[in-house]
Amino acid sequence: MYKLQNIADQIRQDFDARTTARDRALSQARQLTRACSLAIRAVHRDEAAVMNEHLAETHKLAESLKRDLAAYPDLLFAGYTQDALKEFVEANVTCALIQNQPLLTPEQLGVSGFTYLNGLAEVVGELRRRTLDILRHGYSQEAERLLGIMDEIYSVLVTMDYPDAITNGLRRQTDLARGIIEKTRGDITVSLRGEHLEQAIGRLSAQLNGGESRVNERGERIVPSDDEE
Repeated sequence: MYKLQNIADQIRQDFDARTTARDRALSQARQLTRACSLAIRAVHRDEAAVMNEHLAETHKLAESLKRDLAAYPDLLFAGYTQDALKEFVEANVTCALIQNQPLLTPEQLGVSGFTYLNGLAEVVGELRRRTLDILRHGYSQEAERLLGIMDEIYSVLVTMDYPDAITNGLRRQTDLARGIIEKTRGDITVSLRGEHLEQAIGRLSAQLNGGESRVNERGERIVPSDDEE
């Protein structure tokens, strides 16, 4: 029984260490998620300096989180930890793509494949948000560029036909991404048609009004004389 007590003490010490590591990881995960949100908000506001500051913080927090849990793989791959790292992927990839910078790889971010792909799926929603902000000011080629990136992301996600146990629920994220892309495509199409309609109306108006009449300061129409014509 003395031996059993020693075994119990060892297990208790391990549980104490795991509990401490888990509590610390939960705190770091919350901080990481917050820093990611702030970085994304900054890039949508075109605040590059603020964005870079928060992105730097996300890298420090992510590295600290992975380092502290290196001895506890079960905690490292727990839901709350991977969710925070997924937000880390989303923030860094979103900021890079919106600024037209190269796509970051899983190796550069130090994350697993399924975490990277789930983060990439959520990037689609942020790119739609950026596209809608652009379309509020009229059609733009930048909106087309972002839609093209969204299509590329989906074309990769849809090929990952593996069980959810392997991809950590990627199939559902892929279905959501598809719906977001189709809505965005419709919004861009409507904006482009509106742009074409405005241009056509402008040309027609210029043809109808050009050289036929002018309006004086009192709003009265002035018909040009033969000499003016």
